[in-house]
Formats: sequence, structure tokens, C-alpha cells
Amino acid sequence: MKQDKYLLEKGAKIYLLGICGTGMAALAGLLKEKGFRVTGADSGCYPPMDGVLKKLGIKVHEGYEPKDLERENPDLIIIGNVITKDNPCARFVLERQIPYMSFPQAMGEFFLSERKPIVVTGTHGKTTTSTLVLSALEACGQDPGFMIGGVPMDRKSGFGLGSGKWFVVEGDEYDSSFFQKVSKFLFYRPFGAIITSMEFDHADIFNSLDEIKESFKEFARLVPDDGVLVACKDWDSVMEAASFATCHVVTYGIRQDAHWRLMDLEIHSESTSFIALGPKGQKIRVRTRLPGQHNALNCLSVIALLDRFGMDMEKVAKGIGACKGVKRRQEVRGIVNNIVVIDDFAHHPHAVKETLRALKKKYGDRRLVAVFEPRTNTSRRSVFQKDYPLSFTAADKIFVRDVPQPEKAPEGDRFSSRMLVHDLKAMGKEAHFCANASEIIEKILKDLTPGDVYVILSNGPFEGIHQRLLDSIRSAMS
Repeated sequence: MKQDKYLLEKGAKIYLLGICGTGMAALAGLLKEKGFRVTGADSGCYPPMDGVLKKLGIKVHEGYEPKDLERENPDLIIIGNVITKDNPCARFVLERQIPYMSFPQAMGEFFLSERKPIVVTGTHGKTTTSTLVLSALEACGQDPGFMIGGVPMDRKSGFGLGSGKWFVVEGDEYDSSFFQKVSKFLFYRPFGAIITSMEFDHADIFNSLDEIKESFKEFARLVPDDGVLVACKDWDSVMEAASFATCHVVTYGIRQDAHWRLMDLEIHSESTSFIALGPKGQKIRVRTRLPGQHNALNCLSVIALLDRFGMDMEKVAKGIGACKGVKRRQEVRGIVNNIVVIDDFAHHPHAVKETLRALKKKYGDRRLVAVFEPRTNTSRRSVFQKDYPLSFTAADKIFVRDVPQPEKAPEGDRFSSRMLVHDLKAMGKEAHFCANASEIIEKILKDLTPGDVYVILSNGPFEGIHQRLLDSIRSAMS
């Protein structure tokens, strides 16, 4: 029995299927903070969300066993999008007609219906931009609720109820659940919205960029007439979607006809600075700790949004400057003998390119070594096979792991790590194919040079390569 309305009282029992996903764990934390009794199940859990759930005291059942679900006897089930209709717990829920919701539907019903949501969307930059919005609002004296698909560097978790009227939420275009094949952000009731970028991604659920555009067009229509949509002028696809909005649209970017323009960009080793030139000639000087032009544009989108809401721009700039970023987004995991190991979530060719370009500017003449794991549902497929080589232009050396669990992509449509290495070598790049993390570490240790910068590009735990590499470097250098 599908649950469409918020009917539960505090103290009700809610069970989350797929609870260890980043968004689902955050939702679990929000529900507990609101007074519900929360438990759940998952097939596995890894950092940082395992620690988050443990600290919250939320019980997690290992594996999807209907007997565990029956024993908990919940009032409501929230089903994550990793759950298929053939999942034994999902079948149990449907057969017993237990009330259930999708993750985004629950966010909309339990939290966003009571607040003024600021929804940050786009193919790239959602997590970082959401974190920047949060930091800027707090600098302006606000106490927003938030649900971000990552953990900000200066916080223990990516969620919080807050007490003010605003609620910052990262809006994902990925589908909601096996029973709701629509983008998550369509449940998020945006009052303020940002679209940072839009290109083809999620090849497992979208067939083309046109299909993705349709979701964003529908999202743009959701912003009420008294709300605002902030759109990146540099992307034609974004502007096409924004044209369907009935609310006021504010643009930003490097194009001269954008309402807010990025000017005088300077990228230094410790910071990025620029001037935000506004539609009325305003000039706001901004300094951020986050490297690269793409992050400067993320900051600019926040300025464009909060200016429309009448926030103090001096305080907004201060909040942006205070933001330390997000874990797993250009996160320095450790430095040994001046060798830097960085963890980054980038996996789409565009994100890989911008991340490496930003780090090359940040670290200058130091050797930049990229370690890439094609692990996402899209990167396991061949759709971007020809695009990836140019994404690594800024790297001096590249290690490419073999595709993990290649069977998750259809036969005949699978990405080839060997082909990527071949194409990189044809470009004159030093590139190496490796079967796993152990082989990568072994090869890295043969050519260690003080000053090297290693950036690990993966959306998963990558066999714990980050700490293993740091420990191995420490041993080799001792």
C-alpha cells in the first residue's frame, strides 16, 4: 500500500531499505532527529555513512531478510532506488500491503512541505554548490535545514533539521525507485533552485540528453511564480530547460550576456579568487578555498540566488570563503614526504577533466598522477569510451583500474579500461592498466618522487586504496 500523505505521528517506526546509501543514511538521520524510531537494512556499508549511522544509534540489518522486517513491524517503509522489485523485502512489503514511500517522496512529505526548499541540481557540482549555499546562509544568520549527498568537511554529517524557513537539498536527476521511474528532484518542491550544468549521464536509465532535458524542464516548471530559478548561461541545455520556468530566472556564467558574470579569475595554490559582476553593476570580491573555474562558477550561482532573496552580499561572500568543501571532493587524505594523496568523486568525463585541470593549476609544476576506477553505472558502459582520453590531458601519468563488476553493464556495451590506456598512450601519455588497487599501489611505489600529487578518481571505496597508498608510501619512505 503506497503512502502518499504524511500521516505518521512522532515515535512511529520507519524502516529504510537501502539505508546505507549516502542520501538514505542522511534521511534516516533526519527522521530520527524529528522523533521517529528508525531502523533499516542494506547489503553492505562503507565510510563515511557506516560511521554516521553507528553514531546515531540506528540499527542496520545486514542483508535483506523479510524476517528482520517482520520483527521490526514498522509503520512505514522507505525504499531506496538501489532496491529492485525482486528484492525479497520489497516483495514482502508489496504482498503484505505495508505502507511505503520512495526516498525523495519521503523528503518532500516529511521535511520540504514545511519549509522553503532551495534545490541545487545539475549534472555536475550539486554537492559542492549545496554546501556553499548552506555556508552562505549560515553566515547571513540563517539556520537552514539541509540534506546533501556528501559530508561537508567541517561537519560530521550531510544533514540537519535546522530551525529556519530554508531547507537546502541536493536535487538528483537519477530515478526515485523501481515504482517511481522519475527524477528525485521532482518531489522536492523548489522555491529557490539552481541548475549548474546539464549533459548526458546515467546511461542506465536515460537513453539520451533529450530525455534528461525533459526531467529538467519539468523541474523548472515546479518553481512557483514568487520563487527563483538560477541557471548557468554557459550551458545551452540548461537555458533550454530554464525557458520552461514561470518564475523569475537569473543567469550566471562567463558569457557576457549572463546576469552575473565571472570576472578576474585567479587560481592560487591555496585559494581561488574572482569578482562577481552583477546585473546592476555590483562588484563582489570573492575568495574561496575550492580550486578551479568550475568551483568559482558554483560560488557565483550561490551569489546570484541569495542576492535575489535579499541577503547581505558581504556576508554571503564571507560564508563562501569559510566553506571548506565536501569530503571526497578534492579531499586531501594525507601528505607523506611532500607526496599528496587526494580523494575525488569525479567519474563523468567532464568532471574528471575539470577536476584534473583545477588540481594542475593548484599544484603547478608538481607531477599530477591520476588513478581512475570506472565504477558508476555510466562509466561501466561504452558510451563515453571516446571521450575519456581527453579528460586526462592535465595528468602527467595515469593508472586505470579494470572495470569492477563489468557484468552490471549489458554485454556489447561495456567500457574497456585497456582501450582507454591504449588511447592515452596514443596521445603520448604515460598510462598503465591495472587489475586492482594492489597492482596500482605496487606500480606507484616503483616510481615515487617527493612532490607528487596522486588523485584517486572513483565514486566508491576503491578497495581502501587511499589509506593503503598512504601507508605504503610512509613505509617506503621510512
